[in-house]
Amino acid sequence: MNLFNLALKLNGFPIGRAKYLLKTIQDKNGEAFKTYIETQKQDIVAFHLKYNSFYKSFAKTSNPLDWDSVPIMTKSDLQQPLETLLSDGFTRNNIYIDKTSGASGHPFIFSKDKFCHALTWAVIQDRFGWFGINFNSTKQARFYGIPLNKKNYYKEKLKDFVSNRIRFNVFDLSDRAFEQWIAIFKNKPLEYLNGYTSPIVQFAKYLQRKNMVLKAVCPSLRLCIVTSEMLFKDDQVLMESQFGVPVINEYGASELDLIAFENPKGNWQVNSETLFVEVLDDDNNPLPYGEEGRLVITSLYNKAQPFIRYDIGDIGTLSKDSSLKSPILKKLIGRTNDVIVLPSGKKAAGLTFYYITKRIIEKDSSVKEFVIEQLKLNTFKVIYVSCKTLSDKTIKAIIVEMETYLEQGLQIEFEKVDKLIRSKSGKLKQFTSYLNQST
Repeated sequence: MNLFNLALKLNGFPIGRAKYLLKTIQDKNGEAFKTYIETQKQDIVAFHLKYNSFYKSFAKTSNPLDWDSVPIMTKSDLQQPLETLLSDGFTRNNIYIDKTSGASGHPFIFSKDKFCHALTWAVIQDRFGWFGINFNSTKQARFYGIPLNKKNYYKEKLKDFVSNRIRFNVFDLSDRAFEQWIAIFKNKPLEYLNGYTSPIVQFAKYLQRKNMVLKAVCPSLRLCIVTSEMLFKDDQVLMESQFGVPVINEYGASELDLIAFENPKGNWQVNSETLFVEVLDDDNNPLPYGEEGRLVITSLYNKAQPFIRYDIGDIGTLSKDSSLKSPILKKLIGRTNDVIVLPSGKKAAGLTFYYITKRIIEKDSSVKEFVIEQLKLNTFKVIYVSCKTLSDKTIKAIIVEMETYLEQGLQIEFEKVDKLIRSKSGKLKQFTSYLNQST
């Protein structure tokens, strides 16, 4: 049964129409593909200049026929009430809404029209299909977090059921938790791992310490796909050795789409069907293939709100072997997360703070940017940019969230600043550990 696709349709996401369009795009070559890209770029700019009041004001000097006249957008431009960003005809009732992780220090709520979101899933299914993964039938070991409040918890569990996946708790990376994970692999015919890089690396390190290969425990296993964090070569080698299967690297952004996916030839193939990806210098000039610069991305189909020449906050390089239809991402800088080590000895993924970020947005929308530092085993500091000092109520809520996801007895410090220091990539590293011990 195609339960996954059926669930998309029942929720108003026309996956069949999206897959058909994706196939017609992929069938275009040469001048036909070039014409398609130029037409879509012009059309999406023209649409938002006509129907989106935010974009009319933001890009008032833009000319759809002159790409250089189109301004660069940043996450901070979009940190405002969602209703002010929506195009005419779109409301909270007829769009897809989500929140970014805040891994870059810029959390915000975003939207996609339902066809655009269906296209996102069409692209994801297409790429996973390169390796024989079918979302309707292939069983997934899912290494993501899960909300702990009842409503969202059971919502995610329902998604897991529909998507044929078993979820592993990345909030607990203790040896005891890993033992429980192995027991699941022994008893379930799981076919691939998918999730955050850092907890999966920690699992591989545990297997190495125990001199175990996961495929020997779970013969049905075929693949591992990691996302959201940097995948270093030595970690990839370790995982492939301890899992006994190939490790595939994915790069995406929830507000956009799947950006790049490692193809069967081992190249990080950029999504050129629904996105237009540019590499720009500090003066917003496009750089030739092979040169390092800022990744600036246009969502070619999102009519609910504009993501046009959107600076995602990463620095990367497109290979000299790239073409307009088949860009290859040669290098990506950033997106690393430390592992949290706690007084009890428990470890957790740095992206645990993804879920705390959601609470910060919900409790106090005045917070624009923030980072979290671990100063000692039991001491964390939240450094934030805001127009006002956090209220006692908000601080208490953040502490409760941290102790809920991590453990009791933590010392949480708060510091309001006017500006946060950025790394070379221009991004903020949301979590930094200053502990000297090995993770």
